[in-house]
Parts: sequence; C-alpha cells; structure tokens
Amino acid sequence: MDEVEGARPAHVSAVAALDEPTRRRLYEFVVRQPEPVSRDQAAGAVQAPRNTVSFHLDKLVAEGLLEAVYQRRTGRTGPGAGRPSKLYRRAPGQIAISLPERHYEIAAHLLAGALQTAQASGEPPRAALDRRARELGRELGGRARPASGPRDAVLRALETLGFEPRADGESIGLVNCPFHSLARQHTELVCGMNLCLVTGLLEGLGATDVTARLEPAPGHCCVRLHPAGPPSR
Repeated sequence: MDEVEGARPAHVSAVAALDEPTRRRLYEFVVRQPEPVSRDQAAGAVQAPRNTVSFHLDKLVAEGLLEAVYQRRTGRTGPGAGRPSKLYRRAPGQIAISLPERHYEIAAHLLAGALQTAQASGEPPRAALDRRARELGRELGGRARPASGPRDAVLRALETLGFEPRADGESIGLVNCPFHSLARQHTELVCGMNLCLVTGLLEGLGATDVTARLEPAPGHCCVRLHPAGPPSR
C-alpha cells in the first residue's frame, strides 16, 4: 500500500499543474493520441511557440502526469539513423484528489483479498477481512517514520492514513473516516475493519500504551484511542 505514504502532497501538486490553460490543453492533447507525440506535434495542436510547449511538457513530466520516451520516428536503426526524438505520452499510474481524504482503494484491496482468502481456505470472510486489516496496519506501522515521541508517532501515522487525529485530553479522536461512504452503507463491517487496521497500526508502531476502541460519535470515525489501562477482571 505504498500509495498512501506521501501521495497526497504530490497529487495536489500534479493537479495544480493543470490549472495553467496551455499546460492543460497540452495534457489533454497528448493523452488523447494513440502514440507518443513530439514537441512539434504538440505545438501545432495548441498553437503555441515550441519553446513554451517544451517547458510545459517537461513540467507535466516532472509532476508525473506525462512521461518522456525516446524513439526514432523514421523506423531506421543503427549508424546513420539519427538521434531518437523526445516524445511524450500519458504516465502510468493514477492521480486522484479527495477532500476530506479518502482511501477507498485500500478498502477495495482488503475486501477483495479477504474474499479470495475465504474462497480458497474456507475462513469466514469477516474473519479474513479483520485479520488482513490488522496485518496491513502492522505493516504500515512498522514502516512509519520515527517521530519525536510515541504519541507523535501515532498521530503522524494516523494522519498519513487520512484519519485526521485530534488529541482530546488523554484520548485521541479521529475526525475523518478514510472509508466514509462505505462505512455509512456497511457500518458494522467497515467499522470493524477500521478497528483492526488501527489496532494493527499501533502494534506495528510498538505503541503499547495506547488502545483503540469502537466509539462511534457524530462527525468522527467510529474508532477512538485511549491510554491503555490495566486489564479488566
């Protein structure tokens, strides 16, 4: 799930790059073509100077919206075939922006993986989903960047996942649910998945002094974090 880490700032920058009118027209022209296009083709299509077009095309490459490839348009190879031309085409991958932040792709991977596991092993789908969510949380927690303290590490990891954590005394509320629409329609299933994901995240971070509980509240995610107390009897 590498797309979670650091994706949002890069995606915002990429989308902002299309705010410039000439750049947007260039992008739209390039992605509609069946083959990579040259600077001269692009300049002719948008009726702009070649130097201006080159600048904008390279900016789109830098933002991850296009990619540059080098090909000989003549089809000739070997000595005397000339230098390959720099051409442009749509970059692989996907760029999406959602405010508040949503991560439906994570939920889709977890749900699809749980169904596949259940079909192959006979494990109940709900159990498979919760287990995979917890495993993913541990993985993300284990890869989280070190912070100045355990509490800061927890807050930063939750922020990366889009939960928008807010400290409230000793507890931590989660203002945003990254799976909001799914949670509204399939509350028990998705909230249980959320709890397992956050629990796994805490385990991966080694945050033994914090525990996650299901505490639905208006305007918040269904999960809330509390200081870990002594085990109940």
